[in-house]
Amino acid sequence: MTNSAFALTSDKLIRTALKRKLKEIHRKNRQTRIIEEFGVTHGAARVDIAVVNGHIHGFELKSDVDTLSRLPGQMLAYNSVFDRVTLVVGKHHLYEAFKLIPEWWGVVVAKATNATTVTLLTIREPDENPTRNSISIASLLWRREAIDILEKRNQADGIRSKPRRLIYERLTKVLDQDTLRAEVRNRLFSREDWRSV
Repeated sequence: MTNSAFALTSDKLIRTALKRKLKEIHRKNRQTRIIEEFGVTHGAARVDIAVVNGHIHGFELKSDVDTLSRLPGQMLAYNSVFDRVTLVVGKHHLYEAFKLIPEWWGVVVAKATNATTVTLLTIREPDENPTRNSISIASLLWRREAIDILEKRNQADGIRSKPRRLIYERLTKVLDQDTLRAEVRNRLFSREDWRSV
């Protein structure tokens, strides 16, 4: 018999509960995609779950048995691309996590109710990210997608065989950030080989 006061959350328990909650929230919206292990900065960082619809919302999970040692580096990557970010954290790390993350990040505490389930309690809703970086947003695109966007605007001449960084830079010169974000969301939503939930 497990006493819930001593039960610890795990990544698997939190992930299962969060996926269930997100599916329920977005079940009527056909323009929503829920993606696990969403890579940013060309895979240098991966957010645990991303929700792509009118925004790209990243959810980072830190269970009671995890550490927060990687969080500062992950924050830099996530802050450059996501419209909103929510940290889903075991209560063991809640106080320390609050000291680390920006005020615009959302916070959900995961509390083990027993050895097999957790409850999720929203402590703070996320605000809009004020620190997005256009190059980082463009880098969410695959090379072919980026070139296709440029071709549709007759802006791909001289760039097709260039390194990705130069292609992304061209995109940021051709598109304002709001238009770029919309293009990226559309491409992410329409990809065929995501690990969607």
